[in-house]
Amino acid sequence: MPQPHNVILNNPVVRAALETAWVDSAAEVSGGHEEGGFVSTDAAGNIDVVRWPEGEQDSIRVPPHPNGEIVGRRIVATFHTHPNTGDDYLQEPSESDKRAVRDDPDLKGADYVGEFVISYEMIFLITPTGRVRDVAETQEFFAG
Repeated sequence: MPQPHNVILNNPVVRAALETAWVDSAAEVSGGHEEGGFVSTDAAGNIDVVRWPEGEQDSIRVPPHPNGEIVGRRIVATFHTHPNTGDDYLQEPSESDKRAVRDDPDLKGADYVGEFVISYEMIFLITPTGRVRDVAETQEFFAG
């Protein structure tokens, strides 16, 4: 059974990593870049985060993660930022974001809850089936 997304999202290690990724992405009207990463667990259930290489203004490349693992640990979630707030940029997950999660054969593990997309106003969750849900208000989440 997958670990509930709110348990993962509110884990102190994950919360700190998401906030660091958000700050590192240099959110502005334009000029920011996407940041992202894998949230993984070991056999004992200890959570860790592995960051991805820096992305572009509106894209990021996901490193290989065969069999839903990274550095020998199970991937339970992924995340990336949408830092640009100008009219030319989407804050919510794009169709490409949804397809990337839904169609990735290596993100089909029983424990994988989906991908968190961090925007200026909202943190979204793309479920493994490609559906999108609002899960937290960004500023309130980072203030808590």
